[in-house]
Amino acid sequence: MLKVQNLSVHRDGKPVLADVDLTLHPGQMLGVLGPNGAGKSTLLGALCGELKTTGGEVWLDEQPLAHWTGQQRARRLAVLPQTSTLSFAFSVRDVVAMGRLPHDSGQQRDGEIIEQALKAADAAHLQDRSYLALSGGERQRVHLARVLAQLWPGEGGQTLLLDEPTSMLDPLHQHTTLQAVREFASRGGAVLVILHDLNLAARYCDRLMLLQAGRPYALGTPEAVLVPDALKSVFGLEVLVQPHPERGHPLIIAR
Repeated sequence: MLKVQNLSVHRDGKPVLADVDLTLHPGQMLGVLGPNGAGKSTLLGALCGELKTTGGEVWLDEQPLAHWTGQQRARRLAVLPQTSTLSFAFSVRDVVAMGRLPHDSGQQRDGEIIEQALKAADAAHLQDRSYLALSGGERQRVHLARVLAQLWPGEGGQTLLLDEPTSMLDPLHQHTTLQAVREFASRGGAVLVILHDLNLAARYCDRLMLLQAGRPYALGTPEAVLVPDALKSVFGLEVLVQPHPERGHPLIIAR
């Protein structure tokens, strides 16, 4: 479990994130939504320790994040950034295997986990290809498999932070990616995912946070957060909100 209270981040002396109270619960997905520049990636950077906070403290499993060693942290917390760069011609399988480096689980068990993570990310058919020969969307799925392998299977309440994991994907793989993340949470993992697609967030997330100008605007269930007035205020978007005819979650329709 990961939590923060009164989290703030300043850049060049100016606040870019403030007044964030947040707990990521095992078994749940929290979606973070907001317009460009709202502070979403800054929030993720602060939660994983990449960015220095100017207020509040990040706690991982009831201990300050700074108290964990690098290897200990990597066994409990994985991050998928918005862009992942790799300039060597590793095979896809070798890239995913990097997720197992913090562990001492043995070659056989690591191999089993790599296979399962590749399958979950719909990347098993790519495993023998060179990473550099892949499209942008294929690379994104490979890195998803890597972070899933790092925390697999997620039953111990490990925390997964993802920054726009569907940004380069076709519609089918947007859903397969979020289904894989949803299944990770269902096994007991805690997930924070930054998304831009309101309908994907409504379908897959248990809770949503709306960020506006670096501050939380709303936090709650999709039904409570995805309402016309809030979306108008945060995004400047006029919408209709209706229940999905089959699943019941909010369906957002631009007017």
